[in-house]
Amino acid sequence: MTDVLDTAQPSGAPTPARAADPGAVAALIMELQAVGLRIETELETRRQGGAGPSDSGMMWIDGVPATVPPRADSPYALRAEDEGQGIYRDGVKLAAVSGTSRPRFYDLTTADGIPYHQIALLHLDSLASTVVQACNYWGTSDQCTFCGIGVSLAARRTIAKKTPEMLAEVAVAARDLDGAVDATLTTGSSVAPDRGALYVARCGHAVKQAAGLPVEVQFEPPRDLDIVNKVHDLGIDAVGIHIETFDPAVLARVAPGKYRTGIDTYFRTWERAVALFGEGRVSTYVILGMGEDPDLTVAMCKRAIDIGVYPFVVPLRPVAGSLMEDVPAPAREYTEPIYRKVATYLAQRGLGADTAVAGCARCQACSALNLIAPATNPR
Repeated sequence: MTDVLDTAQPSGAPTPARAADPGAVAALIMELQAVGLRIETELETRRQGGAGPSDSGMMWIDGVPATVPPRADSPYALRAEDEGQGIYRDGVKLAAVSGTSRPRFYDLTTADGIPYHQIALLHLDSLASTVVQACNYWGTSDQCTFCGIGVSLAARRTIAKKTPEMLAEVAVAARDLDGAVDATLTTGSSVAPDRGALYVARCGHAVKQAAGLPVEVQFEPPRDLDIVNKVHDLGIDAVGIHIETFDPAVLARVAPGKYRTGIDTYFRTWERAVALFGEGRVSTYVILGMGEDPDLTVAMCKRAIDIGVYPFVVPLRPVAGSLMEDVPAPAREYTEPIYRKVATYLAQRGLGADTAVAGCARCQACSALNLIAPATNPR
């Protein structure tokens, strides 16, 4: 590992937010996540490809974490200013932007020459890595249509398998140089009975031991629920077990392998996980904009919330190279009412970003769910 000597302000830390109307910031972020952002200056912290639904620029908008898809035809523009950057529309500044500089740990390499940025990336203030950059669904009829897990590997932006030792080394540097506050580790699904859960958990354990960061690990429901106990025994703080959509017809179309696993299997796995990790420390992605029934989506989110699961509702973020790369992101007019209803149920249950401890639900940048005022009547 390259020696870490710089103790200056971490580049991942946000600058203090200026006074801003929270409702206006929420509205702007929902708009940007729907129509994208035209980049007219440098945007270093951009994630391309990967296992999840995001292909985004990462930034703090008036101090609020957000991921936004770059789009050349967006009416909104990111522009350089004398100090920092700003978001503009029709020449009018709408918000200040910070946190878009290149993380310092990206310039380091392991002793055997692997660049740190091929091992893990900084998602604003969260260290993130796909520990095994392969999935048994990829390249088959079962491939999740929104996923780009093979894209970044084919482009040589990452390596196929990260070891616990590599991730521990990078986590310490990301914490010390760039202010990383937690780690989110995911993996492609394997054919093994544990679906890859034990390996990603061992990686998470190594990160906790070395860097002391809270860790979320993400995996599919294992065939034996006792695997969830073993993940918990490794000291993991939170888990993400992602259904992607609650609409069975959509799930069968966009994620056939997950459809065969069955929605009820996800609920059984979540129940075991909540009993071990606690309410709010178990989350699931719920992607909007794939043709799902919105009323069914809200009802099933409530069912998940009722057992202590945080449904992290996000707009579809088409990934270049995925099977859904040409599907447009959903409009704000579609996502906002769903956010508002789900936010109401979360508030009633006492679940939020603060209960999540680590991971996507803690960060919240890929969604406006945590910014939305609860509905007075969610039905």
